[in-house]
Amino acid sequence: MASERFAAKELTTEQINKLRETARLIRGDVLKMTTLAACGHPGGSMSSCEAFLLLWSFAKVFPNDPFRDDRDRIVVSHGHTAPGIYATLARLGFCDPQEAVATFRLLGSPFEGHAERTVPGVEWDTGNLGQGLSAACGFALAAKIRGLDSHVFCLMGDGEQQKGQQDEARRFAAKYKLTNLTALVDYNELQISGSIHEVMPQKIDEEYRADGWRVITVDDGHDFAKLYSAVREALNDTSAPACIIFKSVMGKGVSFMENDHKWHGAALSKDLCVKALAELGLDDDLDRLAALRSKYKPRPVEHPGGEIPRIKLGKPKTYGPNEHLDCRAAFGNVMTEIAELNKDTKKPPIAVLDCDLASSERTTGFAKLLPGNFFQSGIQEHHTAAMGGALSVSGVLTIFADFAVFGIDETYNQHRLNDINHSALKLITTHVGLDVGEDGKTHQCIDYVGVMSNFFGFKQVLPCDPNHTDRLVRWALSIPGPVHLGMGRRKVPIITDETARPFYGDHYSFEYGRMDLVRNGHSAAILALGTTLGEAVAAHEQLKADNISAMVLGVSCPKSIAREDLAAAAETGLIITVEDHVVHTGLGARIASALMDYELAQNVKLVRLGVTRYGGSGTPEALYRTFGIDAPSIAAAVKKALNAG
Repeated sequence: MASERFAAKELTTEQINKLRETARLIRGDVLKMTTLAACGHPGGSMSSCEAFLLLWSFAKVFPNDPFRDDRDRIVVSHGHTAPGIYATLARLGFCDPQEAVATFRLLGSPFEGHAERTVPGVEWDTGNLGQGLSAACGFALAAKIRGLDSHVFCLMGDGEQQKGQQDEARRFAAKYKLTNLTALVDYNELQISGSIHEVMPQKIDEEYRADGWRVITVDDGHDFAKLYSAVREALNDTSAPACIIFKSVMGKGVSFMENDHKWHGAALSKDLCVKALAELGLDDDLDRLAALRSKYKPRPVEHPGGEIPRIKLGKPKTYGPNEHLDCRAAFGNVMTEIAELNKDTKKPPIAVLDCDLASSERTTGFAKLLPGNFFQSGIQEHHTAAMGGALSVSGVLTIFADFAVFGIDETYNQHRLNDINHSALKLITTHVGLDVGEDGKTHQCIDYVGVMSNFFGFKQVLPCDPNHTDRLVRWALSIPGPVHLGMGRRKVPIITDETARPFYGDHYSFEYGRMDLVRNGHSAAILALGTTLGEAVAAHEQLKADNISAMVLGVSCPKSIAREDLAAAAETGLIITVEDHVVHTGLGARIASALMDYELAQNVKLVRLGVTRYGGSGTPEALYRTFGIDAPSIAAAVKKALNAG
């Protein structure tokens, strides 16, 4: 294993012979593991075999210290070639070869069907094609921000070049001169349905050149000397990111598998596997490996994480009761303050990612003070979301700010992969809900709780006013793991306590999962999500004038409902949930579920107020009134429920 990447000018005859022999063994391992699992992708694993072996042999990687901070990163975007990845890593000492082969795709084994970071040497869980190059950009950008001598290699299939996200990633890499990034495309010209030229014709080399990349072609991707020379050429010219397109043969090494797209995603039967192993000059030990597989006991496997980088976050600011501003302005003020506090730090480990919405997201102040840490991706949300995830696990505090309908709805799959990869992305979205108003239904993100509830790792916080926003932003940037913080667009009142002091002021302490008791009461409990809290407090005052005592709870963590808070609300006998969100998948649904889970549902009535259809263009006030989530409507709902007994 090399501590200096591709240091020699060329490979020696001895090195080439050793690589060829190892490649032969790897091909045998690929066939055995897929046959034992009775599924998998042997064809592409065998066409990429030489590229895998060359990179992990001569990049700056360390099998005995696989997570060393200054290592090179090798991202394999076509993660279905996991058999080839695992076999290569095992043969080079990153993991146990016998375990990799015997337990591939076995429940409880770290060697899952697509590349997984639980296997040392794998940098990013992949398999959703077209996302690897974005992740590689994230790793390369992190090295630039932190000043690390780390090169990133991204291996991809030719079929996945059809994905639009590839274009986004290429443009970003060229714009920001990520010359510490080298892409390699396995050009075997086959995908699941057949020839790439028939499934979806494209000119891969011309597309890379058009986006500002250097392109190097290799006519035989199974020739180690030629591949090595191409990588050296890519590394030695730092004028632009480089893409190596190497011609290969699917199923290389086994005559009846070669150039047959059938073997893209199909395993050999035992008889055919024995035949293929004989052709490779390898022994058949399938029965022994099958016995090991049947006796395998899962072992604890830790998913690689990392400490969140520490920066100066400043102290919370308190806005007075008479100040009237939007939550996104409070977010922008925090980010400007953070930039001011950290601008004199050498290489501050923070990045703010934007998709042509900096003025709306209020990140222009940060960009002005820390321009080297602000990255404008243009209208390329898919790439930015995926890149942000990889950046966030590389020692960089990463903030992706966007409109909710783009940052959540449009990028669901990217955030799902970020969640699977245990990212630490801070997803800050504005323009949630009907609050967007006149922009209309296409831009009213009314499913932000429902969508994010599908993710196991993401925490979600929805601040109730600007003071709450200030504190939740600083909290989100101080904790490990991914966080979604969502805000509306309009100006909202400062929430005060019953003495007219800012409720979310200097005395406030945030605890994830807890509701905030803003007003006490015993006749009913109004649970308001995010900035609908202002409407709920106003409804409380209207009800008070009619001698109805309504408890008001601010809910900012809909994914985590504390039992004791819900029990206190249930004691009133009537719970009214209020949300600027689809009522069937948001707070109302979460409260209904929690009441059942906590066995609190027996003596309480639940009324859910929220969005019941797509909205339309109108002021937020008009929309709130139409959907019955403004103060008068909330008060009326309480009275109706109480009168109904």
